[in-house]
Amino acid sequence: MTATPFKICGVKTPDVLHAAIASGAAHIGFNFFPPSPRYLAPAEAAPLIAQVPAGVGRVAVLVDPDDDLVAAALAAGIDILQFHNVSPQRLAAISQRHGRPVWLAAGVKSRADIATAEKAAGPADLLLLDAKAPNDAPLPGGNGLAFDWRLLIDQRPGRRFGLAGGLTIANVAEAIRQVGPALVDVASGVEEGAGVKSVEKIMAFANAVRGA
Repeated sequence: MTATPFKICGVKTPDVLHAAIASGAAHIGFNFFPPSPRYLAPAEAAPLIAQVPAGVGRVAVLVDPDDDLVAAALAAGIDILQFHNVSPQRLAAISQRHGRPVWLAAGVKSRADIATAEKAAGPADLLLLDAKAPNDAPLPGGNGLAFDWRLLIDQRPGRRFGLAGGLTIANVAEAIRQVGPALVDVASGVEEGAGVKSVEKIMAFANAVRGA
């Protein structure tokens, strides 16, 4: 059985990039949301993005971005656009304009949230289900929170979906076994501190995914 593809999100440094590649990550995420501790400007990220080998997805994390930021992300070498807090209409317009795969990340706390997310995903190539951020949280994701994945056992989206939010070395295998997502996405779960990735944790996470 083929291992579930995984994404290492919020890569900022060459050593972490090389560890993510060596670990077998299917996708590497670059965060272009300034309030995040994982933030890089597109121009700063471009030299890292250029080192990602063919066949590994280069994903931009974007929160309600304007057209200029989307264009800057693509100019930096991004080939997948992951959006938070955008409407289905905006998602469709960007997808049509640029002809690139688009993902929608949506927060989940209840079964109703899953249904809402599925409707909101519109033309998205992947629906990434994340834990719903607290009302006072400055970030829509990457908060180290998990939702109850058991909600997905009897209410799976009728479309391709990935799982994010609170995934760690300790729980990712169980999450995969419970819900069988098309992708798992980790950021804080392989960090020593906010925005500071651990090479050892990245390797251990990859091993846990393959062990599922």
